[in-house]
Amino acid sequence: MPIMYKKRLFVFIALLNVAFITWSQNDVRQKYILKYQVLAIKEMSRSGVPASITMAQACLESGDGKSELASLSNNHFGIKCKSNWTGKKVYYDDDERNECFRSYNSVEASYKDHTDFLMQNFRYSTLFELKHTDYKSWAKGLKKAGYATDPHYDKRLITIIEEFELYNLDRKWSTQELTNFETVSLNNNKTGGLVINPYQTRNVEIRNRLKTVVVRKGDSFETIAQEFGLENWELYRFNDYPRGFQPQANEILYIQAKKRKAAKGTPNHTLIQDESMHFISQLYGIKLRPLYKRNKMKFGEVPQLGQVIYLRKKRNK
Repeated sequence: MPIMYKKRLFVFIALLNVAFITWSQNDVRQKYILKYQVLAIKEMSRSGVPASITMAQACLESGDGKSELASLSNNHFGIKCKSNWTGKKVYYDDDERNECFRSYNSVEASYKDHTDFLMQNFRYSTLFELKHTDYKSWAKGLKKAGYATDPHYDKRLITIIEEFELYNLDRKWSTQELTNFETVSLNNNKTGGLVINPYQTRNVEIRNRLKTVVVRKGDSFETIAQEFGLENWELYRFNDYPRGFQPQANEILYIQAKKRKAAKGTPNHTLIQDESMHFISQLYGIKLRPLYKRNKMKFGEVPQLGQVIYLRKKRNK
């Protein structure tokens, strides 16, 4: 192989590796955010510290929950002991050797102590004069007050907030919403994520006595599954989609298993435009394979314009 082609191949492989590493890191961070964002919202309600700032700091300081300090000691904000700390302690090399860091019994305790740490330290007092939606000023204020020694600390926080749209967490939450959040167990639901998605509220519509939602721009099976406490594979199966497929904005998704036939009063469907069997399956809430079988069609066969598709009874031979 000529040297020029070898160099091109090396560059191509290197770019692929960088892309994969970036995707993997983003996926880990997104899962961390989904798992702990409610804690950040609750602390904002208690103190006024922007949830976006708390979440971005947690991502950065804990390595998205993967650092040794976070994994073994539940310290997600890199807070050191200081003279007034009376709780558990662990020791790691940081700016200096063998420095003392706080250790907590739970992640929730770490988030709460992070809020208290900011509220009880005079050097952070001016931050609380800022609006809780002004995440940029909060980030700059944390850097100026010396929260971290990184000279680009504010820029790194702002980048995380804007890349993952964490500013959506900073809106005011109603008492009912916060009450609902309080009832969510962050560690024992099936997905390890949230049953309620604080990024947005979503209307649930009933079709064929089944719950459905309309896909919004930016949705994925993963985020919708997190929102409703489902496994990803359940959404794929409920909607007759292959693994890896991602939903399109404005399409209907079922969050329950579809039925074997349509509701009463809808005996058939006549194709008046270019419609697929999957489209009809989603429109009437019918499982795809039984729909093919009812109409004596091979699975994957494309229906023709003007064809009558039977939704409740079997087609006659």
